[in-house]
Parts: sequence; structure tokens; C-alpha cells
Amino acid sequence: MRRKLLGATLALVTAGCAISTQQEVQMGTDYSQQINAQLPIVDDPEISRYINVLGDSIAKLSDDRNLDWHFFVVNSAEVNAFAVPGGFVYVNRGLIERARDVSMLAGVLGHEIAHVTERHSIHQMQNAQKANVGVTLACVLTRICESGAGRAAINVGGSALFASFSRQDEADADAKAVPYVVRAGIDPRGIPAMFQVLLDERQRQPGAVDAWFSTHPLEEDRIASTQALIAKIDPLILQSLTRDTPNYQRFRQRVSELPPPPPPRGQ
Repeated sequence: MRRKLLGATLALVTAGCAISTQQEVQMGTDYSQQINAQLPIVDDPEISRYINVLGDSIAKLSDDRNLDWHFFVVNSAEVNAFAVPGGFVYVNRGLIERARDVSMLAGVLGHEIAHVTERHSIHQMQNAQKANVGVTLACVLTRICESGAGRAAINVGGSALFASFSRQDEADADAKAVPYVVRAGIDPRGIPAMFQVLLDERQRQPGAVDAWFSTHPLEEDRIASTQALIAKIDPLILQSLTRDTPNYQRFRQRVSELPPPPPPRGQ
């Protein structure tokens, strides 16, 4: 009996790990619909057009699966950005207001695009499925599920463990973001510059950037790592790349003139 259960469980792992691009896009579409119904998505046509043009200029040169990318600005004062599988990227107003030039915002977009192209969320889901399978095996082969402490441990392992990207995923996304923005003709030095802005703000007023640091582990070593990657680029190429544009400053000004962000739900 235990052999049969083990075989069925291993089959479940195999089936659960086979997530195609089509399934990923459908999953992302479903998630995005739910997100857009819950968050204060900015519907200003000029803001939406700019963020999608900028995002597409990076994503289309970085994505070898020809995804249909969608970029959204969220009217939230929290400093944050995130991506959903399948090509859906969200950037909060609070982050845009701190991104002093287009290279800084492009670096953030490149980082979030990399989470999608590297399928970091999909890999997390696969790991979660494997963890759940491990829990199933433990329940079948031992008596752990019969104890309250065991059930509590299982609940923690099945949710908190996969709440945010690992430091390795973040480092991978940083490393991909550098060539991604360069291909789009944008200066990658905006990536460590944005990190420095966020670290400086954490020193001054930690609460303002809590949302970012809770989902994006960030320390000085990530600045050094991206600077080391950028140092390998030909200085003549770096000099030819765009650091800022009048269009970006108009976009940023328009974002800052939006109505005040609504209070978080439940307040």
C-alpha cells in the first residue's frame, strides 16, 4: 500500500512540474485580473502608454518566448514593484517618484522582467508542489500529521517558505537586468543607483520602503555585484547609452500629479 502511495505521489510531482508557457500565460492572466480588481491601477492613458512603451523596449529584446507583455502603474505610495508569470509587471507610484531618471526605472523593469523570463515564480510553485508532496509522504509514512505541532509546521513550510524570491533569484534577476537594459539602449548604472536610493531612504525613514525590502532582499553587496558587471562593459558603449530623457521627466511629473493614493483596503 505504501509503495502504491509513493508511486502516485511521484507521479503527482512529475505532472505538477510540467508547466508550459501557455499554462504560465493563462495563470498570469488569471492572476492579473484578480490583481487589477484589487489594486488602484492607474488608468491615465499617457501614463499607461509610457510605462508600456518603456517596458516593451526592454522586454521584447529580452524575451525569447515572444510573450505579450503588460505593464501597470499602481497608485500606491509604497515603494515596490512585482511581476506575475506570463509577462505582467506592476510598478508602484512610490517607486517611480524616487526613480530620478529613466535608467533607474528601466533597471527596476529589467529586474522584474528577468523574474518572468527566468520563470522564478514558476520554479517557486514547482518547489511548493514538491514540498506539499513531501508533506503528503510524511503523513503517509509517519504519524506526524496526527500532532498539532506537526500540522502547524506543515502550514508554515507550505506558505511562508515561498512568500518571496530567494536571494539567488534576486541576484539572477540583477545579473539579467544589466544586459537587458543595455540592449534597449539604456544606461545600466541606473540599477545600482536605484539600489543606493532605497538603501539611503531605509536609513532615513525605514517605514517608507518596508514593502520593497520585505519582497526584495537588498544589501550593499547587490550594489557591488551590479557595479562589477557594469565594469565589464566597454566604456565607449556606456557613454552612448541613455541615462535620462525629457519624456521620462514628463511622465514622472504626471505620476506625481495623480490624485492621492487611496488608503489601503480595510482602513
